[in-house]
Amino acid sequence: MTDFVIHSIETAPEASKPLLEASLKANGRIPGLHGVMAEAPGLLATYNFAHQQFMATSFTDEEKTVVWQTANVEQNCHYCVPAHTGIAKMMKVDDAITDALRNETPLPTAKLEALRDFTLHVIRERGFVSEHDTQAFLDAGYSQANILEVILGAAQKLMSNYTNHFAHTPVDEMFQKFAWERTAAPAS
Repeated sequence: MTDFVIHSIETAPEASKPLLEASLKANGRIPGLHGVMAEAPGLLATYNFAHQQFMATSFTDEEKTVVWQTANVEQNCHYCVPAHTGIAKMMKVDDAITDALRNETPLPTAKLEALRDFTLHVIRERGFVSEHDTQAFLDAGYSQANILEVILGAAQKLMSNYTNHFAHTPVDEMFQKFAWERTAAPAS
């Protein structure tokens, strides 16, 4: 197993130092994920930019949580599921939504379920989503812009989920109470 460094501002490559300083200012701490990503400044910068852009999408906080947690659960990310559970709480997303996403049980509304289904299609089919499944997403009340926004959210989560798979990033202390393990085999 390769041991990855979780950088501080002092140990980070020079190009990552301002990124970690911004992370500290924004979060009051440097999340472990950011500390790991700092080894490759371009990855951390791109991840942060993708996050900012996804936050600016037309999705509600509930819908953003559906996209993020669907990707996190599908990609079995031990770090991001607990982190986004805490983030959802900060965003005041209903616990019923978070619990359904974490447990892979039905969501409270058909529209949110359509968003989870479509996000899963995008991830599992690597963007080759059938016309039928795309139309079902559109028929649920989403738009062509939302299709592209799902791609943005999935790309952001690919960066973080895969980083955490390689680095085995320890869950940040503030999110440890939301620890998660997949209890069932992923649906296909």
